[in-house]
Amino acid sequence: MAISERAIVSRRSKIAPDVEIGPFCIIEDEVEIGPGVRIWPHAYICSGTKIGEGTHIHMGAVIGNIPQDLAFEDKKTYTIIGKKTVIREYATIHRGTKEDTSTVIGDNCYLMAVSHVGHNCSIGNNVIIANGALLAGYIEVGDSAFISGNVVIHQFCRIGTLAMIGGFTGVNKDVPPYMLVRGPSAVRCLNLVGLRRAKIARESIHALDKAFSLLYRSNFNIGQAVDEIEKLPPCKEVENLLSFISSSKRGICRNTNTDEEFFG
Repeated sequence: MAISERAIVSRRSKIAPDVEIGPFCIIEDEVEIGPGVRIWPHAYICSGTKIGEGTHIHMGAVIGNIPQDLAFEDKKTYTIIGKKTVIREYATIHRGTKEDTSTVIGDNCYLMAVSHVGHNCSIGNNVIIANGALLAGYIEVGDSAFISGNVVIHQFCRIGTLAMIGGFTGVNKDVPPYMLVRGPSAVRCLNLVGLRRAKIARESIHALDKAFSLLYRSNFNIGQAVDEIEKLPPCKEVENLLSFISSSKRGICRNTNTDEEFFG
């Protein structure tokens, strides 16, 4: 175990033998740190945090502090960080609000500098959250989603699997899986780059393209579009899209702006 003499580490924490903890880190009570974890100087790991194997936490990051929620009553809540996740400089992740609840970050995620994940968020695997992105409480993010820099997401929103949100975007509706959002909650197109990188079958991409056209390039309302999408040949990705839409409580993002090209 390589723990700096200038770190403050609670004897009531559980730390794997090969963990590296830099100078001026603070590890509070009831923290669990798995094998192969490295924590850079000045990071602060708060009570009730569990960090999975191989995760790296960089300088100044604060993990598991009390939530920014006036309803918080100082109950025991938790923060769970998965395996091989990277948390960069000065990122903040807050623990749950209600007693025995958790904020959860999945495996192989990458949270860039000064990003924030609020209380009770649930972040899937292989998610990238870029610099300065701000996630309010109770947000759900699906696997392999990409949230660009300085994005702000309203509480209780859901971000679907393999969705991408362009920089400086505000989101206050659910972002359907496989879509690219740029501008205020406006879907622009399929996230084709993400779909190809994920090696989604060409036939599935074609089916998603038809579903996208029905949702965002037709005169159908959402219910009518869903009826038409259900007539398409069966496809796991389209079924996932339909399931997401049917379970949305906030409503899904629409294409309410012009088709101006944002990526010149």
